[in-house]
Amino acid sequence: MSETINCDLCVIGAGSAGLSVAAGAAQMGASTVLIEANRMGGDCLNSGCVPSKSLLAAAKAAKNCGDATRFGVDGGAPRVDFAAVHAYVRGVIASIAPHDSVERFTDLGCTVIKGRARFIDDRTVEADGKLIRARRFVIATGSRVAIPDIPGLDDVPFLTSDTIFDNAVLPEHLIVVGGGPMGCELAQGYRRLGAKTTLVEMARILPREDKDAVDVVRQSLLADGVAILEGVRLSRVEKERGGVAVFLQDREETRIAGSHLLVATGRRPNVETLGLEAAGVRYCAKGVDNDARLRTTNKRIYVAGDAAGGPQFTHMASYHAGIVLRNALFRWPARNRPAAFPRVIYTGPELAQVGLSESEGRERYGDAVRILRADFKDNDRAQTEGLTRGFLKVVATKRGHILGATMVGHDAGELIMPWALAISQRLEISALANLITPYPTLSEISKRAAGSYYTPALFSPRTRRLVRFLRIFG
Repeated sequence: MSETINCDLCVIGAGSAGLSVAAGAAQMGASTVLIEANRMGGDCLNSGCVPSKSLLAAAKAAKNCGDATRFGVDGGAPRVDFAAVHAYVRGVIASIAPHDSVERFTDLGCTVIKGRARFIDDRTVEADGKLIRARRFVIATGSRVAIPDIPGLDDVPFLTSDTIFDNAVLPEHLIVVGGGPMGCELAQGYRRLGAKTTLVEMARILPREDKDAVDVVRQSLLADGVAILEGVRLSRVEKERGGVAVFLQDREETRIAGSHLLVATGRRPNVETLGLEAAGVRYCAKGVDNDARLRTTNKRIYVAGDAAGGPQFTHMASYHAGIVLRNALFRWPARNRPAAFPRVIYTGPELAQVGLSESEGRERYGDAVRILRADFKDNDRAQTEGLTRGFLKVVATKRGHILGATMVGHDAGELIMPWALAISQRLEISALANLITPYPTLSEISKRAAGSYYTPALFSPRTRRLVRFLRIFG
C-alpha cells in the first residue's frame, strides 16, 4: 500500500512561486509538503534569471574594458576566457542553490518529495509512490520553452534558454531565433563576449515595448555588432557540417550559416501532466483557469507563477505567493491586482516599464494624457560617466495622475522604482517633482521629467503677467 501523508498545504513545484509559498507556510506553522520533479529552484535559478544575468555581467565587463579608451585609459582589447565565464555562471548558481535546496526546506519543516505529481482525485495527489491529502494545494509548476514548428528543426541540434548555460564553448556564430527579451539579451551578451551573432525576428524585436525605447536598444545592439533581421519568415533549418543553416524567405530565399542555433521564442506553462481533470481543474495551453484570488475551478486548489497564465516573471511569482498564502492559510480574500507591475529587459542599455506605455495611455485616455520626457544626455551624471543614451518617458493625465513610465538607459531597472512606488500608492506627479535628489545622480532624471509637467504653466504669459503685477507691491 502507498504511504499516505496528510497536511495543511501541498505545493507542486519548487520554482520561485512554490518555494516562496512553501517557505512562508512552513514558517507560519502549516504542515507543508513540497513536490518537485526536477531541480530545486526551478527555471529562475538553473536556466533563467540567475545564469543569464551572470553571463550578461561578464559581457558588460568585456564591453567596459573595450570602451575604456574613451576615458583616456588604454587597457587593450578584452581577452575573454569563455571557459572561465562559464565557470563564473555556474559558480553563481552554486552560491545561491543552498537557499533553494532540499536541506533548507527540510530544516524549515517541509516534507520534500522528489517526483512527478499527479492528481488522482479532487483532494489527493500521488508522487513518488506516496499519496498526499491536503486541505489546500498550490500548482506552481512553472513553464518550459515553447518550440516553434519550423521545418527541419527536429533534425538539427539547437539550444534553448534551458540548455544554453550548459554550453561551455563560445559559439563561433550564434544564430538567435526570437527577438523577445531573452533573445535580445543573449544575442548582445554573446556578441560582447566575442561570438558573431545574428538575431532573427518575424515581426520587430521587443514587440510589446515602446517603439522609441526599442529604437535605442536596437541601435545599441547594432553598434555592438549584432546582425538584426526583422520582419522575415524562417522557412526551414538544416544541419550542415560544423553547425546549422537557417533559411529566410522574403522576396527570395536567404541562407545564413552558423555554428550554434538558439531558439528563444517564448515559454508555455507546465500543466498537461498533472491529472487536473481528475481534480476538476480547468486549464488550457495558456495555463490554469483562476479567479482574482488565484483559486482554480476547484476552490481547494490555487495556482501561482507561470502556470497561472499571466506575465512570466520571477517577481510576479513572488507576488502570487503572497496572495496564495493569505487566501489558503488565513482565508483573507487577497486579490491578484498588481497596481504597478514593473518589468525590465537587461540589454545594454536596459529597458524598464511600469504601468501604461505611451501607446496604451493614448489608446485608453486619448487626448486626456500628457507625455513627459527627460533625456539622459541632459543629465550631468550621465555626461560624466559617458552614459548619455536613452530617456525617461512618463504618461500622466492632465491633472497630474501618473499612469506609467518607460525608461531606457543605464541602470533603468534600478531607476524605475520611484515610478512603480508612485503608481502603486497613487501619488501625483508633484510628489516626484518636489523630491530633493542628490546631485549629480542618474536619479535626477525622474525629478526632471516630473518637473516638466509644470513647465508650460510656470513659463506662460500668464505667469509673466503675474510677476509684473506683484512688482507693484514692492
